[in-house]
Amino acid sequence: MTQPTSADRSNRYPAAPIARFKSELRKAVRKNAQGVEVNFLNITAMLDIMTIILVFLLKTLGESTASVPQSEDLRLPKSIIPTQPAEEGVLVTISKSQILVGDQMVLRLPSRESLVQTGVGADEKRSGPNDLYIVKLGNALQAARNLDRQVRIAKEKDPSFSEAIIIADQTTPYRLLIEVLFTLGQNEFGRYHLMVMQGKQIPS
Repeated sequence: MTQPTSADRSNRYPAAPIARFKSELRKAVRKNAQGVEVNFLNITAMLDIMTIILVFLLKTLGESTASVPQSEDLRLPKSIIPTQPAEEGVLVTISKSQILVGDQMVLRLPSRESLVQTGVGADEKRSGPNDLYIVKLGNALQAARNLDRQVRIAKEKDPSFSEAIIIADQTTPYRLLIEVLFTLGQNEFGRYHLMVMQGKQIPS
């Protein structure tokens, strides 16, 4: 009987290394496929945290009240009280011609004579000319209140009320100011800050 030579052995078993390589390759593919399923990262909670941080940063940067631009439509009253302006709160601006919440215009105002008598007018009220609640302002304040509540929770502050910074023209009629304050109170704004210009103190 003829004994097989080394050449015969190599021809008879050439697939052994390739089979082993394919086997290891299949194992590696299965391992990586399982790893993707097991180690899948759920980023929903992370996105919630980032959203709260973004809201906080935008509110901090966007509502600095150290400088209020003056114009013919808005002149702040003067005061000799040496207090620093409030840095936290929802901005409510009352100019000669409009009311804004933040940078959003929510209501155009009628003439000064009409404001003195009936405020913003019966068509803007909730239930007639004698009502103090301004509907369009209230709607804007509800959205601002919801956002401010989230910010206060993130900053570990009391979320049961919000603060408002009122920037009003020095000629704002008393009736209009009362209507704005009443509408703020109806929307869970429990503290107000009136922005004024620092005036010269009269020597005694």
